[in-house]
Amino acid sequence: MQLNLGTILQSSAQSRAGHVALRLEGFEMTYEQLDRAARGVARGLRQRGISPGEQVAIMIPNVPEFTIAYFGILYAGCTVVPLNVLLSAPEVTYHLQDAEARLLVAHPFFAEPARKGSAEAGVPLVWSSGEAEGKESLVAMAQGEPLDTIHQPGATDTAVILYTSGTTGKPKGAELTHANLLLNCAVVVPRLVPVDSSQVALATLPLFHSFGQTCIQNATIAAGGTFTLLPRFTPEDALRIVERDRVTLFAGVPTMYFALLHTQAAQKYDFSSVRYCLTGGAAMPVEVMRAFEARYPVQILEGFGLSETSPAASFNVLDRPRRPGSIGYPVWGVEMAIFDDQDRPLPDNQPGEIVIRGHNVMKGYWKRPDATKEALRSGWFHSGDIGIRDSDGCYTIVDRKKDMIIRGGFNVYPREIEEVLYAHPAVIEAAVIGVPHDSHGEEVKAVVALRPGEHATAEQIIDYCKDRLAAYKYPRIVEFRDALPKGPTGKILKRELR
Repeated sequence: MQLNLGTILQSSAQSRAGHVALRLEGFEMTYEQLDRAARGVARGLRQRGISPGEQVAIMIPNVPEFTIAYFGILYAGCTVVPLNVLLSAPEVTYHLQDAEARLLVAHPFFAEPARKGSAEAGVPLVWSSGEAEGKESLVAMAQGEPLDTIHQPGATDTAVILYTSGTTGKPKGAELTHANLLLNCAVVVPRLVPVDSSQVALATLPLFHSFGQTCIQNATIAAGGTFTLLPRFTPEDALRIVERDRVTLFAGVPTMYFALLHTQAAQKYDFSSVRYCLTGGAAMPVEVMRAFEARYPVQILEGFGLSETSPAASFNVLDRPRRPGSIGYPVWGVEMAIFDDQDRPLPDNQPGEIVIRGHNVMKGYWKRPDATKEALRSGWFHSGDIGIRDSDGCYTIVDRKKDMIIRGGFNVYPREIEEVLYAHPAVIEAAVIGVPHDSHGEEVKAVVALRPGEHATAEQIIDYCKDRLAAYKYPRIVEFRDALPKGPTGKILKRELR
């Protein structure tokens, strides 16, 4: 079976030619214009000698050139390798070499790491916009002769290689097929929220990340809707765009919702157009969810997914009981289960590893047969997340398997403690980690940031937790910081805290 993820754009360009596909602060592109630009890029890649099935890397923030490059690469039958724009030069080199990329398309704003990294890797560099160092730009390619016929790869051929965060060693590339990604954006997401041509989505999640890429960019294009690009999230910018463009769908990580909840700009803008809110990427504190929904007239639907699952694996949905603090139910066509350490299914309400199988699971890790075999053993993808399934089939994440703390032989799940910390009136951000301890093996440590104008001592934080948690769970160590370190999606980086 032949299938190209790029047909979602081709189809919308045929049926919605004059409709606005994307916006960025005064700039708009219709579907016809976006399709034409992508075809120009596809022809440009062919003229450079890049063949179908070869990899092209892009290092571009949330600007139109990302989407143009993404679909141009797909139209050419090549594999897209989106890179985190915050990578250092040595990291760029590693990703380009590991992916065997034939070309890097980079935004000039990240010129230094892109230039140095690509030179070290021996990979040609094209700037996404403007002319620099005599190199042809993506914009110039987009304006060139268009490719008439989109290349049709197989449905199980690799469309995108998404690199994992690499918290346990070097980043690995998850190979996602055309079928993986098309089903996730065109079938799964519309079953979570009514995605149609009237949708206006805010693209503030990085498009190089699976959440923003599938649930905002690709799902909106498949539906023939419109998305507005926000290259750098600030709560006031997000609220301003929501009011200006009458945004109907907002998707963000928990820290974004927290920022929207606590910004003083909230009083200045109208949020009432937003009908659907999605969250994932990290656990949403229940207290934050309740406070957000008390202020804004919309429910937050929390879900779960990974780069390896395209990403949507489970979600709370509108037509089933919502469980705040849970990740909901397996999405259409996907199965989930809870396994013990011997890969045996566990009964309901017993904590174990969440495993997944279905159309959304990657074909494997690029050039990592051993890692692929380990992750996909027994016919299931092993997520590394500890969860519980209740009698209704709703799943709740207890914690990341690698984040679990073993204190004196007892398993301690940081998320449970973080929920307590977020309920403290003086705490604005919190993360819990394990630190080495001579007698207990590990000790529980809380790292917190306080609200502006609030004060609390370590002893007060400890006592607050002690009153609400079992004796082996509450933190014995508290560290205060002005803010917690975050990744490009706003997810708190526990590995940096460790």
